[in-house]
Amino acid sequence: MSEELLVLLTAAAPISELRGAIPLGIIKFGLPIYKTLFISLIGNMLPVIPILILVQPFAEMLRKFAFFKRFFDWFFERTKRKAELVQRYEALGLILFVAIPLPVTGAWTGAVAATLFKIRFRYALIAIFAGVLIACVIVTTLTIGSYNFFIK
Repeated sequence: MSEELLVLLTAAAPISELRGAIPLGIIKFGLPIYKTLFISLIGNMLPVIPILILVQPFAEMLRKFAFFKRFFDWFFERTKRKAELVQRYEALGLILFVAIPLPVTGAWTGAVAATLFKIRFRYALIAIFAGVLIACVIVTTLTIGSYNFFIK
């Protein structure tokens, strides 16, 4: 598997997202920064549209089964608690929520939160992309700064 594909898949994964992909590409693989950022942005945005479109109908379909009902109730309640910022400020809150590069924030959770709080698709997509761009700048700065401080 190519290094670029690994960076893309890491960025698309729900836990690591670009927080894991950028350090992987820059530090581990030594890819050029511009290439790492481009691949990470694409990878992080890949699941957003399917989540925005499919999470609610998919959850409703599976909620007919007790196990999935418990899971989705837990997952949606947890997302609502974590996404208080989104509930209060809608699209602007969504940008900030996605931009903060911490666990349980990011494009995946932001897309689910946008669905739960019924933020219109167009606004949600733009807000999530803006948040991903901001997170990209933060993570890149931290990656390069820590690399230069600790490694060089």
